[in-house]
Amino acid sequence: MDRYPYPIARIGIIGGGQLGRMMVKAAKRLGCTCVVLDPTRSSPAGQVAGHQIVGDYHDAARLRELCESCDVTTFDIEDIDSDTLIELEREGHLIFPAPGVLAVIQDKLTQKQALRDAGIPTSPFIPMPEPNPEAFAAFGYPLVQKACRGGYDGRGVVIMSTAADYPERLPVPSLLERFIPAAKELAVLVARGRDGDCRCYPAVEMCFRPKQNVLDLLLAPADLDTATAAAAAALARRTVEALGGVGIFGIELFLTTAGELLVNEVAPRTHNSGHHTIEANMTDQFEQHLRAVVGFPLGATDQLSPAAMINLLGAPGHRGRPVIKGMAAALAIPGVCVHIYGKASTSPYRKMGHVTVLDQDLANARRKAEQVRALIEITGEDHP
Repeated sequence: MDRYPYPIARIGIIGGGQLGRMMVKAAKRLGCTCVVLDPTRSSPAGQVAGHQIVGDYHDAARLRELCESCDVTTFDIEDIDSDTLIELEREGHLIFPAPGVLAVIQDKLTQKQALRDAGIPTSPFIPMPEPNPEAFAAFGYPLVQKACRGGYDGRGVVIMSTAADYPERLPVPSLLERFIPAAKELAVLVARGRDGDCRCYPAVEMCFRPKQNVLDLLLAPADLDTATAAAAAALARRTVEALGGVGIFGIELFLTTAGELLVNEVAPRTHNSGHHTIEANMTDQFEQHLRAVVGFPLGATDQLSPAAMINLLGAPGHRGRPVIKGMAAALAIPGVCVHIYGKASTSPYRKMGHVTVLDQDLANARRKAEQVRALIEITGEDHP
């Protein structure tokens, strides 16, 4: 029967960063309450939720406390004790995406192996448990080395053009991937409900900062012909269905110079490539994720307006309490939507917020986004 006492659901969120913060806001719209688990007091998500358990993502007791106090549990980060979550799921606690899916994805090597075994096209790779120059040379340059665990926001990834780059290697268990000359780097958000219903958002193009390997500019929708856009959506959907995931998944893809689509990585959570959906799509990624994990019908994914999105990163050489410059000038530009994440301190290239720009012409949206990027600077009060 479609009748719910308020609150409709009590949702546990492992991770109190910006993704959790935006998820809490969406939960409140749906009549749900949230409990956040994060090691940092007054985390960005905890500020909005009003209820936070202070604890590490690998603290079995705190994970149990969260799951036992909520109707359903989800997460905004992959670096979690998945073994404890698997045990809690076996005891009957609802956790989505399933801890078993998380366990596969949170190790980059097992993730790639799962993609390969499911017949999902991806770049050639080999395990590299102990880096050594001979193995790198045998695999062949240029290559990409990825840490099996812990990589996030550009960390744990090194691109090597030649053997001269070997000293930059990661001294941890990793994998080597063939470097793919990409015409475009794309992402497709896929939502999958508990009933198996699956819906895709239009593909977006991602432009990265080369040195930091962090998303700098996003264009939505991606400039693709109809057949390629449909193929990207179909491949992303097939990837999520092969994994058996429930919730929102960010599927990062390469469109090669030869026109081939390859899956690069999978994120089992809301994703940086979907922030524009808050303003630009009928159902934003955060509400969609909650609809999926709570068991509600999925929403429409249609895009209402072209959009460009930039990340607001901490300025190089600055740390401490954030100081935001240029915000009033940015807000004076039509179509600009600013999101500040509420982080207590800044550091170089830390994600401090994002800006989405709406315009019926995508080229204009991009131009305005680049204008905003030049206007807004996030420095630190502790900088001399």
